[in-house]
Amino acid sequence: MGRLFIESLNGPKIFKCKCCKVDSASHDDIISKDFQGRYGRAYLFKNVVNISLGPNEDRHLMSGLHTVNDIYCSSCQQILGWRY
Repeated sequence: MGRLFIESLNGPKIFKCKCCKVDSASHDDIISKDFQGRYGRAYLFKNVVNISLGPNEDRHLMSGLHTVNDIYCSSCQQILGWRY
């Protein structure tokens, strides 16, 4: 296996993986806070870093059927959310 590349973000408010504390997104990249996730409140970001994507999957969300990918932390593989 190769060496893991981790990108660091600058700014006063940075979202981090809750398990390994690797940077994930900047507060400035929030598009919307009006989403509901599996486990509560969710945000929509225009840019995220240090993630890997799972396979395409069709899911019934509150707004209908969507094709999504789960998003995982690239460092510890903790699930962070999903991508439309």
